[in-house]
Amino acid sequence: MRRTKAEAEETRNNILSAAERVFYEKGVSNATLEDVAKAAGVTRGAIYWHFANKTDLFLELYNSVQMPQEDMIAREIEQPGSDVLCYIEKAAGDWLDELAGDEHRQRIFTILLRCAYGEDLLPVLERQQEVDNRHVALLEDAFAKARSEGYLNANWTPQSATKVLWWMMSGLCSEWLLFGRRFDLAAEGRDGLKRLFASFRRVPATIDVATSADLQPTA
Repeated sequence: MRRTKAEAEETRNNILSAAERVFYEKGVSNATLEDVAKAAGVTRGAIYWHFANKTDLFLELYNSVQMPQEDMIAREIEQPGSDVLCYIEKAAGDWLDELAGDEHRQRIFTILLRCAYGEDLLPVLERQQEVDNRHVALLEDAFAKARSEGYLNANWTPQSATKVLWWMMSGLCSEWLLFGRRFDLAAEGRDGLKRLFASFRRVPATIDVATSADLQPTA
């Protein structure tokens, strides 16, 4: 009997859910499509109906995770006079909140971190690099806008600020995911971001009147 479109979509989603569990438990390299089929309660033929191979299945899992809200930062770059540093910090903090509260996202990123990228999985690595490059370029544009409008401390360049923020976010998420969630990712992460962005922000030059008077030469 021919399956309906809804039934086919349900089977596809069941396969993806099973692959997520199997890849998380066994690792992508050690897992087989037979393992995924068994976990999903389908035949290997059903998997091949929806996915060309294990790499294709893995890519679909990767694509199922929503990326950071880059559109919000992109819009702010176009707005004259906006303090784009505030929006970068907010986007980074929101990303930590979402990761901390989303078990699906946690499993997918743990799978990615544990994965040994052999030749068959290079398309997944290339896809990650493509997304990372886009995000880095967007952040550099945002920090460049902050510098041009006088918000970025002269100690930082758009490139150095982007790298340090990227390293901090990557380190936070990797440490939390791989080593037992030993700290409050959202709370401690936001505190770290607050301190980092305080160093990014240019402090306006001010004159302390009392101190200035004390420094005046006496007759």
